[in-house]
Amino acid sequence: MYSTAFIIFLELIVDDINLSNLNAIQKDEVIFSDDKVALVSGGTRGIGRGICEILKRAGATVVAGYASDEEQAKKFSRETNIEAIKWDVSNFNECEKVVKHIIDEYGTISILVNNAGITRDTTIKKMTVEQWQEVINVNLNSVFNMTKVSWDEMLKNKFGRIINISSVNGQAGQYGQVNYCAAKAGIIGMTKAIAQEGARYNITANTVAPGYVDTEMVAAVPQNVLDKIISTIPVGRLGHPEEIARAVAFLAREDSQFVTGSTISINGGHHMY
Repeated sequence: MYSTAFIIFLELIVDDINLSNLNAIQKDEVIFSDDKVALVSGGTRGIGRGICEILKRAGATVVAGYASDEEQAKKFSRETNIEAIKWDVSNFNECEKVVKHIIDEYGTISILVNNAGITRDTTIKKMTVEQWQEVINVNLNSVFNMTKVSWDEMLKNKFGRIINISSVNGQAGQYGQVNYCAAKAGIIGMTKAIAQEGARYNITANTVAPGYVDTEMVAAVPQNVLDKIISTIPVGRLGHPEEIARAVAFLAREDSQFVTGSTISINGGHHMY
């Protein structure tokens, strides 16, 4: 009655597992065929790293992007055996060069995960134009850039899986994050439009909207503020990167074609609608 993809998705979401013991995706279970190549921006740490590792484990060739921390990127590559490439996702020309490199080096690009993101938090009264533009450029314009430069390759192959990482704050709003919330909300609308354009060509586009996840970005939040946030999460804790990664792996599957234009919220019940 239910597809294999849907059953595995339920198993991935409900199982309490970690990256060192993925019961739902065993070491010898290959989900992706050999020719599937995934590019994950912001892929060397936090949620991005979790996504890279689960996609690689499932059989895809994975390339991770990063913006500045070369030591972290080298450490990531040593530990995962995944290539890490430095580029500015807000720069269209750099995005174009990176995708050309991936196609030349690996043959194609099949799965695009737009995960890169930054924060420049302050109230709108204090926010500078530069703070606004920087977040919009990195968090929102990058999704256009990377999708645009990958689109023709996906059209040619009649296959593409685009997964854009939004946020609970793009759904519910958050004090002091006008720029971030605008960008993350924009991703949701953009994804729905992309999904409509790609559907007939077997190109899907979906959004994953995480809640507060135990990453370096969240760790930068003052502890007293973080404690208040956790108190509003019904499950009583922060999320784990692998919990987000499992949803991305489901959406990237070849047999997840009927799921497109959707937003999967993974926030511990923090925001329900």
